[in-house]
Amino acid sequence: MVRIERLADLKPLHQRQAAALALWRWRAPILAFEWDAEWGVDQSVLESLFRLAASPAGEQSDRAYRRAIAELCTAPLFTSEVDPDTVQLFQLETISSLLTFGELLEKAGVDEVERVVEASAGLANYLDGLVEGSFSSHPSEKAHRQYLADLPDRASEGYFASRHCAVETACHGALGVLPDSAGLLDSSTGRELLALCEDFGEELVTTMQWLRTTGH
Repeated sequence: MVRIERLADLKPLHQRQAAALALWRWRAPILAFEWDAEWGVDQSVLESLFRLAASPAGEQSDRAYRRAIAELCTAPLFTSEVDPDTVQLFQLETISSLLTFGELLEKAGVDEVERVVEASAGLANYLDGLVEGSFSSHPSEKAHRQYLADLPDRASEGYFASRHCAVETACHGALGVLPDSAGLLDSSTGRELLALCEDFGEELVTTMQWLRTTGH
């Protein structure tokens, strides 16, 4: 509920940027791992979607995003049944959020923004569950516990959910100072927010690699 209230307080342009930042937190994980060859997903198209989402809002970038979505949807993935492993599940969920971002370009309103932002938080929470359910100890378990110990008000959440909340809060708090005409890639503040999300994404990559190595 707090997350939704924070979004409602943002201007429509900044709501869109909040969604782009939520996507960016999963950019590193979705690009770090190979894709099932039978899915036929062009990784360069995915890379362009992330960059276009972070570009200045406008008809030109919106059209380019729609074209990239149309190209992505020609992949065999969208007409075949798949049985994803753990990493592939994160890939598929992130693709779903990229599609949802395309929907928010078509209609004004906060609903699609909320779906993208909530999906990002949900994946972080899901990752916590996978780590907690593993028979192996996470290599950074001690550091994660210390991080949570320093956050008594969020002690009920796992490490990645708490980290995600901290990154999200920092992003939403800074969006108001971004120029309305600039994309996230076009201002120093925007690039700092993207870097913050990228750093979190690299943590996700490390843990997802660990999950795959331990055979989760």
